[in-house]
Amino acid sequence: MCGIAGFVGSGSLENLEKMATQIDHRGPDARGVFLDKGIGFAHARLSIIDLTPTGSQPMFNQDRTTVIVFNGEIYNFLSLKKELEGRGRTFAGHSDTEVVLSLYDIYGESCFEKLVGMFAIAIFDFKKHKLVLARDRMGEKPLYWFENRGTFVFASELGAIMDSGLVSKEIDLVSLNKYLLFDFVPTPDTILKDVYKLEPGTYLVYKDGKIHKQSFWELPQTLSQMSEGGSLLRLDALFNESVSGQLVSDAPLGVFLSGGIDSSTVAWYAQKHSKKPIDTFSMGFKDTLFDESAYAREVAALLGTNHHERIVTPEDALSVINKIPEVFSEPVADASVIPTLLLSQFARERVKVSLGGDGGDELFAGYQTFQAEQIFRTYNLFPKTIKTLIGNVINLLPAGEGNFSLPFSLKKFISSDKEILEHRHSEWLGSFPEKQRIDVTSGTLRAVAQKENVFENIDKCKNEYTQPDSLNKLLYVYLRSYMMDEVLVKVDRASMHYGLEVRAPMLDYRIAEFAFSLPYRLKYRNFQTKRLLKKLMHGRLPDNILYRKKKGFGIPLSKWLKNELRPLCNELLSPEKLKQQGLFNVDYVARLKNDHFEGRGDNRKQLWNIMVFQMWYDRWYL
Repeated sequence: MCGIAGFVGSGSLENLEKMATQIDHRGPDARGVFLDKGIGFAHARLSIIDLTPTGSQPMFNQDRTTVIVFNGEIYNFLSLKKELEGRGRTFAGHSDTEVVLSLYDIYGESCFEKLVGMFAIAIFDFKKHKLVLARDRMGEKPLYWFENRGTFVFASELGAIMDSGLVSKEIDLVSLNKYLLFDFVPTPDTILKDVYKLEPGTYLVYKDGKIHKQSFWELPQTLSQMSEGGSLLRLDALFNESVSGQLVSDAPLGVFLSGGIDSSTVAWYAQKHSKKPIDTFSMGFKDTLFDESAYAREVAALLGTNHHERIVTPEDALSVINKIPEVFSEPVADASVIPTLLLSQFARERVKVSLGGDGGDELFAGYQTFQAEQIFRTYNLFPKTIKTLIGNVINLLPAGEGNFSLPFSLKKFISSDKEILEHRHSEWLGSFPEKQRIDVTSGTLRAVAQKENVFENIDKCKNEYTQPDSLNKLLYVYLRSYMMDEVLVKVDRASMHYGLEVRAPMLDYRIAEFAFSLPYRLKYRNFQTKRLLKKLMHGRLPDNILYRKKKGFGIPLSKWLKNELRPLCNELLSPEKLKQQGLFNVDYVARLKNDHFEGRGDNRKQLWNIMVFQMWYDRWYL
């Protein structure tokens, strides 16, 4: 796990060193830089596999005709290495990077199809004088790029591109409008004009000033006829293979354990394949509305893990909030980054690698929005007058402070009346639906909010998945939007801020292929989420772990904004600051603040969304 950056074209050592500085936190063990004739590669190393200098990067092949910088882990590299040795290839060390480089020498761009893992890769081929970038199938590892007038720049994080001195920074108001809805800017766009994220499962070739992109993996579209019993056996085999493969590390390894079904499942399989008690890590809260630490302790005791726990206080949260613009050099308004940062910092004291449970909600229909969808299909049959009456009653409910409090959930439910399924869910998950985006914006940004199609990325994603099952299609949109651009970004940036590698066994692409081959009814039926996963783990994990109400990895943000975070909120969203900036409606933002502070509404998501943007703006744009 590392950070990568570089350029092809006009650039200096100073440009390269500036980029390297911005990714140092991703790889605190070593920095490597190569520059020759307009080809610049930088690498920040976090040593996980092959801790010796033979694993250092940038890495050249034996005849120095190709060079690579690589971020990620290839879990099947040992079998690939054996295959290559059978073809007469020799290796100086035992890193997966050297295996990828050798594969490219033989197979060219088709080598990426052979990789099982998470990765962002840059290779320069001196013989063909071309740059090749590639990103893993699930989008676990980030890769940004920019091209202008014969210079191509790439990096693991947007901050490295912004600080390179090779890019002029201009906010893309269309992207900012999308951010206000989604809490992130959907791939392939970014918050800056002309800077992009490489799509998942895609490689990009830059040669002679031209860019060519090609997908090397797509999710299969055919539904399986496998029985439920057969599906359980297959899923069990896939989890065994994925988790055991991801336990390979030359550095200390642990598991994030929240006490929910996803992380508990990963911990169960990890302990099964470990010869000694694994280290597990969890965060708890003094606020019982958010605390799941008792469940994590219960699972740890059942499995016999070496469990470590930390309780988060408001003071802890305040101590890391000022890190958020450094963590997210592109704004992402997910407040759970706060406990994720604290958990990563805590785990890094003992391990360098951790497994997590990300992906279970998207693959097996775990979010409460899927239950809301079932209710909506009845609710939408009501006459408009009845729906208006219901909405009026819900809006009279007092504000709740729980992560999924009833008033908050009901108000979210009526916040969107979009007929298109995927648009409706985007508004349920996000912060500012259409009318509120127009109300909260000002000037040119308001004009954008009034005319631009904020759902264009979602529609493109929806059209990629041609299977007629509309709810499986919805899961695919979750996988390619909310999970990839918010959940995985949060985990990657928070963990890598402390030089910790987090792996997601549930996102092994073979598990994803299998999950999407199943009809939706095996994953969700009659308000029961994650049906197949719960059946798989029945008898292995306690019922109160499998069937309790989902809490999510949230924080008491609503309460903290009224108290500990109130001064910061007022500072970031002051009338003077907003007027000078000219992007937001000063009076509307003031109402959002005052209604929240006085308990007339729960505006935590809207306030946090703008606060995160303001922190980003102050750090990266002013």
